[in-house]
Amino acid sequence: MTKILMVCLGNICRSPLAEGILKSKVFSFKTIVDSAGTGAYHVGKLPDERSIAVAKINGIDITDQKARKFSVQDFDNFDLIYAMDTQNYRDIIALSRNDVDKAKVYLILNEVLPGEDLDVPDPYYGGDYGFRNVYKMLDEACSIIAEKINKNG
Repeated sequence: MTKILMVCLGNICRSPLAEGILKSKVFSFKTIVDSAGTGAYHVGKLPDERSIAVAKINGIDITDQKARKFSVQDFDNFDLIYAMDTQNYRDIIALSRNDVDKAKVYLILNEVLPGEDLDVPDPYYGGDYGFRNVYKMLDEACSIIAEKINKNG
């Protein structure tokens, strides 16, 4: 069983999209994908309506997701933790208890451009274009992640 957690700040824009996209690409029933935010701003709420809309345009329904806050227990519950940007990466690493925890945390765009440490921009304060752009970035990264999982699973 492979358990993957996608993490952004509020868990309403980027990480719910990444969760939905990866779920749509993984063929193994032995894979669990979830998402969380490093902040507790939107706990219990649905993803941003613009994330829901861009996912729907691409044939993905993310309306079953509810925002939650990342916790230290997530290190125990997940094998891979993908941060959407360097600030959230640092916030997750700051909560890690040891090197085993740290070794689970990756920047998601390093799947596309290894070692570049690029951020998925937060589209929250932007318009619809920002959400479409973020979707494209996450779709590419999730395709690579899914290919690895599907090959091994």
